[in-house]
Order: sequence, then structure tokens, then C-alpha cells
Amino acid sequence: MNLPITITQEELLDVLLNVAPTRPVFIWGAPGIGKSALVEQFAKEIGLPCVSLLGSQLAPEDIIGIPQIKGETSEFLPPKMIARKEPYVLFLDELNACSQEVQKAFYSLIHERRIGEYHLPEGSIVVGAGNRAQDSAIVKTMSSALINRMFHVQMKADTRQWIKWAQKNGLHPWVIDYIIQRPDHLFSEPPKTEEPFSTPRSWHMLSDALTEYGAGGKDIPPETLKMLAFACLSASHAGMFLAYTKTLRNTHILEDIMAQEAKWPAKPEERDILYFLAQSFRAKLIAELPKSKQDISGNMLSFVYRAKGMIKELSVINFEIAQMVVASDDDKALPDWFMLEVIRDLPRLVNSK
Repeated sequence: MNLPITITQEELLDVLLNVAPTRPVFIWGAPGIGKSALVEQFAKEIGLPCVSLLGSQLAPEDIIGIPQIKGETSEFLPPKMIARKEPYVLFLDELNACSQEVQKAFYSLIHERRIGEYHLPEGSIVVGAGNRAQDSAIVKTMSSALINRMFHVQMKADTRQWIKWAQKNGLHPWVIDYIIQRPDHLFSEPPKTEEPFSTPRSWHMLSDALTEYGAGGKDIPPETLKMLAFACLSASHAGMFLAYTKTLRNTHILEDIMAQEAKWPAKPEERDILYFLAQSFRAKLIAELPKSKQDISGNMLSFVYRAKGMIKELSVINFEIAQMVVASDDDKALPDWFMLEVIRDLPRLVNSK
């Protein structure tokens, strides 16, 4: 399932607070974007314990329990983990990864909040979650009966909210600073091949690894640092992160270049640093330039003037990388009015693409 509307962590938390007490909610989303952590946060906020069941590892008897003879009849005894006396949040993770038999066992639990004769305590909440078919994860088709019993939302990674969370939870400063500079690298769609890819979870893993190898990170040998980055992230993002770590040992920081206190790195051995800074510069332009020229303020006018100057300086050092900054062949393009300014001042840069 791929819903036309996606919502952030904060918006999803609001949905859970308002909808989940009365209707079971199913959260769709790619691996590693924080679905499980959000449900745990929701349970904490409402003051209930959270019990998680992993659908891909369940058999039907893990839900409905086993039969016990009582006199001339029998009854099913539900598992101890589910059969509780006090209300709780039951989180059915990877619900759409379980077999059809297990899905059937969930019907009454989701719809009526009961298993055989056992009813969930009053005030209990049921939340499900799963990956999408395009995520190259373990996914099975959910029956229409099960789909129709739940309120469906699709979660997306939100960089601003993740940075706030990362700062609050003390993630490694390199990871936080990198995502601030390259917010578009927080998440990448899962690849079709078996290789690491960037998600909020994988950046968290890299942060943990950097912390374990050394609090500051600067004493980590380059080859070890390379291994850590490529073990957690998409290959392109890992390469850019390594280039970023090199800037920490140099004076070529983007803010300094913009303030004309430093210059673009021009040495052949600094090409990876130049590429990272140019990518960061493009991301900054996309994030900060207004969509309309009429919205330019006094400070923004100075920013625009300096941005054009930086593109011109970059084109002298490496014409192809300068072209990359102004490229419009992806979903995130520079505003049209700024591109007209570039065409007027640097026509060859645009026309030769």
C-alpha cells in the first residue's frame, strides 16, 4: 500500500492520540524511519506499557493460545504476554509480514479486542505497522477484511523533527551536523539490491559506532571511518559523509566560503571535499531561496548576490561541479527566477548542459 498522503512523526503522534483509543491504527512506512520508536513514545505519553509482537515471527497459536480441557468443554488460553489484567498498548509490528493464518488470528483481536473468551482490558489500544511492497522488505498481501478493520496512515521521515530528537538524545555531533547540512540524506528509498541504505535508524547506528570508536571521532583512522560509513549508509551518502569529515580538518567550511573568509578547495586531492561542499551549497540554495522573487528581503538580496558569485567561482575551478549545483533534472530544482539570473550572468554554464 502506498497512500497519497504522508505525515510526519508529530502529525502521526497526534493521530494516535486522537484515533487509536477508539480505532486500531495501521502505520505504513519504509524500514528504519522510526515507526516502532514512535509507538513506544505514544504509549509513554499516555502512561501505558507497550507490548510488541513481531508479525514475521509469529504462529497462529502465539496469538490465540492453546486449548485446555475444562470439564466437558475446552477453552483457549491466550499467551501470558497478551493476557494482562491492566490496560496496555499492543503493538503488532510487521503485521503485513505474517502468514495468512496469523492474519486470521488477528481479526478478532483487532476488530473486537478479544482472543476467544479473553478480552483486552478496558482502555487498551491496538496499533499495527508494516513496510510497503516497494521497500524490498518481507511483505505479504493483507486481506481486504483485515485492511478494512484498521485506520491507515503513512509515515515519512521529517528532518527537522529528527534533528531535534537527535540533539535531545545526544547523537554524535558529526551525524547531527552532517544532516543539518544535507537534510536530503536522512532517508533514501530502499535499493533493489542487498546493500545498506540511509534511514534515521542507520544514521543512529553510525552515531553509536562513532561514539564507541572515540568520543570526538577525529582519532579514528581514515580506513576505519570509511568502513563505518559504508557499513551503515547508502554508498553515495557514505562517500559524502567521509568528505564532510575531511572538511573538519580543513578551513574550507561552506559558511566561511559564503562569508568570503575562505575559498573553494581547488587542489586535485580535494575534489571529494569540493563535491561535498558544492552539494551542500545546492541543498542550501534549495532550502533558503524563496519561490518567488517578490519575496526577497534585504538580507536575502545579499545572499542571492553572493550565491551567484560562488557559482561563478566554482565554475572556474570545476565546470562540471558548478553545473551540478544549478542542475534541474531532479525533483528538487532551484527557483525559476534564480535560474534566470544564472542564465543572464553565466549563460554557458546552463546552455552547455
